[in-house]
Amino acid sequence: MQVEFTIIAYFLFIIGIGVYSAFRIKQPGDYYVAGKKAGMWQVSGSLLATILGGSAVLGTIELSQKIGWAALWFLFSAALGLFILVPISKYVRRFGHFTLPELLGRFYGKKAEIIASIIIPLAWLGIVAAQIIAAAKILSGLNTIGYQQAALISGVVFIVYTLLGGQLSILKTDALQSLLILAGLVAILMFTTHPQHEQNIEVLQLNHLFNDSFGWIDLLILLITYSVTFIVGPDIYSRVFCAKDERTASRSVILVASILVPVSFVLTYLGVYSKASGEGIVAFAEHLLPAWAYGLFLAALLSAVMSSADTTLLTSSMIMSELITGDLEKKQALRLTRFLIVGLGILSIVIALFVTSIIQSLLLALTFFSGAFVVPTLAGLLRLRVNKKRVVIAILSGGLIALAGKILFLAGYEKSGNLLIIVSYFINSLILFYPLNRNLETV
Repeated sequence: MQVEFTIIAYFLFIIGIGVYSAFRIKQPGDYYVAGKKAGMWQVSGSLLATILGGSAVLGTIELSQKIGWAALWFLFSAALGLFILVPISKYVRRFGHFTLPELLGRFYGKKAEIIASIIIPLAWLGIVAAQIIAAAKILSGLNTIGYQQAALISGVVFIVYTLLGGQLSILKTDALQSLLILAGLVAILMFTTHPQHEQNIEVLQLNHLFNDSFGWIDLLILLITYSVTFIVGPDIYSRVFCAKDERTASRSVILVASILVPVSFVLTYLGVYSKASGEGIVAFAEHLLPAWAYGLFLAALLSAVMSSADTTLLTSSMIMSELITGDLEKKQALRLTRFLIVGLGILSIVIALFVTSIIQSLLLALTFFSGAFVVPTLAGLLRLRVNKKRVVIAILSGGLIALAGKILFLAGYEKSGNLLIIVSYFINSLILFYPLNRNLETV
């Protein structure tokens, strides 16, 4: 019962931060990008907490229970994407203001901004749903409520917290949540490595990075559907937009990328270790840890989920609000954003009630996004010569082909599905760059 009270207190604390921050919002920029005044520790803490959402923490553990040490590639690929983002982040901060679609609009015009503003929030519903799924699995693992009730409670808390304080409350709590996540992982790692709890598990060797369940082609697909979303991603860019200057943005990205590497080892180890016990990670932790450490671990898991869900939900709502009002600086835009937070949050809860796989929900959304937006966004940031008139066709073609490939993959046609995902990038690039009418323009 002590653990349940700890979780309730944690939820109330988070909502309290949202209430406090709500009274400090003086203008729309405070709600959307925290006034663009965040320092390195704030940006780093928020970026780390956003990345280590339920989809990353529970998703990596869930994946390592299925494919073993090969699950290391999941967060390795995220770290790789961030390292590539480092030299690009200054351009993101320089050219962008509030959202990724706004950035695309600056490069390609209003049509590109509109199509991105419609597609990204729809795709990102799967990301928010993945966090609700993760939170529901944590709460239902306590065996006091069922999965559906846990999904409803988690979703409501996410909505209320994000609704109240916006980016101000998110930055305030994300640094604390990052420390809580790392402390929780260290706590359970200490107990699993204690001689009293030793058990025979598969020791990591280089040949374990690939196996029958995860091969080279799977790594390639992971890189072009997951890793690239850390080079081009609305939630990642939302942290960069909050930085007070370009140097702060790039240093924060380097720091977080470096932290993700050891965290990947810890999460994968926990998955391999808990698989040997034959239990899910929450039940496994309950039997392994004393009450205080178990409470810390659950708080860490919930922190991971909260920090990612609020950022993603706010970003999606901002994008749609900007599409409808045309300018986030307008007062009515702020009211509309809050209304959309509620609407998109409810849709995400509905998805979470019917799709219970964290990785499946996450990768469906990211596959479509990466096939559609990675090539056009990078071309714009790097000021490459493209055919601007074809950008909308490139976005839709790349996204739909990639999504079709992922659906085929999940239906059991793995080779055909993977091939389509790879092809989506070539089609996107071909449409965008090939000068059939020799009418290329610099973005």
